[in-house]
Amino acid sequence: MRTRPAFPVRTGLGFLFLFLAQALAVPTAAHAHGDTVKVVVTGQREGHVTTEITWENDGDAIEEAVGATVNSASPDGSRTMGPWRLVRDAGTRTGWSTAEVLPPGNWKVTVDVGFPSLGHGEKEIAVPVVDPAPSAGTPSAAAPSAPSTASVPPVSSASPAPGQAQNPSPPSGPSAAPAGEGEDSTVWWTTAGVAVIALAGAAAGVLLRRARARRR
Repeated sequence: MRTRPAFPVRTGLGFLFLFLAQALAVPTAAHAHGDTVKVVVTGQREGHVTTEITWENDGDAIEEAVGATVNSASPDGSRTMGPWRLVRDAGTRTGWSTAEVLPPGNWKVTVDVGFPSLGHGEKEIAVPVVDPAPSAGTPSAAAPSAPSTASVPPVSSASPAPGQAQNPSPPSGPSAAPAGEGEDSTVWWTTAGVAVIALAGAAAGVLLRRARARRR
């Protein structure tokens, strides 16, 4: 009676154990972060709904793209917005927000995540009314008008300004002689005096000569 060697049996059992180990290792690695995600609605930023999404078990950031829907409703249910999707905030690993903007008012926001795992979060937020910036063409305050300066006519010598005493004009009678005429009269009297003195001296000389001639 021939017996088969045990080597093939041991080899088959080794492959079976290896397969089972790999089968168990795959789901263990896939669920290392857990099977749910944590969704926290943090509020709003200029009307954009903001959230923080991490793995539920260890709080690690989700590296994959998140598939989520965001729905918002007013407290009385008269207004609804959504569904909107979430996009990752630039410069963060756990921040997600909506590209759309909520109008001013109070809103109950609900976020449901379907990928990479299930997650849910909700919160009531208030979007304030933002005053529009004043346009460049409209001044913020009325500029004070410059005081108007009244035109003052030039003051001439003939027309004095109001409030000033008028200088009396010099008399224009015949007694007022011009300055040049007085000077001429002074020169004339001086010349006449010199002539008279000269004539008197000449006459005295003539008389003196006659007197001497008679004495001889």
